Amino acid sequence: MLKLASLAFLAFLLPGLAAAAETAPSRISGTIVALEGNMLTVRVADGTETAIRLPEKVSVTALAERRLDDIKAGDYVGSAAVAGPDGKLHAQEVHIFTEAMRGVGEGHRPMSGPNQTMTNATVTTVISDPVGHTLKLSYKDGEQDIEVGPDARIVAIIPGDRSLLKAGAAVSVFVGRSPDGTLTARAVQAEKDGVKPL
Repeated sequence: MLKLASLAFLAFLLPGLAAAAETAPSRISGTIVALEGNMLTVRVADGTETAIRLPEKVSVTALAERRLDDIKAGDYVGSAAVAGPDGKLHAQEVHIFTEAMRGVGEGHRPMSGPNQTMTNATVTTVISDPVGHTLKLSYKDGEQDIEVGPDARIVAIIPGDRSLLKAGAAVSVFVGRSPDGTLTARAVQAEKDGVKPL
């Protein structure tokens, strides 16, 4: 469920990815075998290897683990959440964006899972609850309250570079496929300091 949430979450971040998500494959996750020039080879779970072309200016990011207390008013975040029996939205995961990503994918929308939503917005208030926090999120033309419990994964999206693309590192590559079958990376999320892509 969380991997699906992460894929849908990133689809709203990257230009053109939402359309690409409709045609497989839109994401290739695995372990880097090699980076030779502009060609990245990734070994996926079934042991097969896939070659992916990396454009010169492809975006490379990484994740850093964060705690609930790290989320502050003014942060720009994305939260995949599920509506509970209590009628409230309960976060599955929360991504803290870099300042450069502020405004990207802003809004509140349904996702593919039952009662599942995605909200990209600015934190206006953080309210401490007995078992977590409530984030009051504001976006253009609306606002949402998201309950964030101790089981929700909190990560910060941080800048990366090609130095992270080394053999043995875990990676998730968001790709497009050209008519001749060539895969080209739209964005790359790579392992850093032991923190693997979602």
